[in-house]
Amino acid sequence: MRWPPRLNRPYRPCVGIMLINHDNQVFVAQRLDHPSNAWQMPQGGINPDEDPLDAAFRELKEEIGTNQATLIATAKKQYTYDIPAPLNNKIWQGRYRGQRQQWYLMRFEGSDEDIDLGTHTPEFSAWRWAPLEELLDLVVHFKRGVYLEVIKEFKEYLK
Repeated sequence: MRWPPRLNRPYRPCVGIMLINHDNQVFVAQRLDHPSNAWQMPQGGINPDEDPLDAAFRELKEEIGTNQATLIATAKKQYTYDIPAPLNNKIWQGRYRGQRQQWYLMRFEGSDEDIDLGTHTPEFSAWRWAPLEELLDLVVHFKRGVYLEVIKEFKEYLK
């Protein structure tokens, strides 16, 4: 199969969720399909004609088994990142160059026992609550720029 040049591909419409607990720690999970010790916040694609906030709650349920959360804030802009060139034709059948994400800050209203990574299509092998200061050290390199911007945007709510 011949893919279009990477930079000519669109960004995949996506949501990201900075889910915090009552101690303002951030939910992070380790991907099943990534060989390194990389962690991430919940995120996922927006279905055609789906409201982005609805997609965020759906993604929480699909990825961590619960969507017991309340919205605190919506990012003022969308953020993008590119998939590294070696992975570009392996992810999403080569259709996208990366993701364009609408981020939401949400407070988790459930208990830790409500979190269940054994969902219908598991994406994560482990999860934990992390201090905001550790977030950039946990994420894969190509998502760090987005995470930095999301942290800056939501930091005022995490004091």
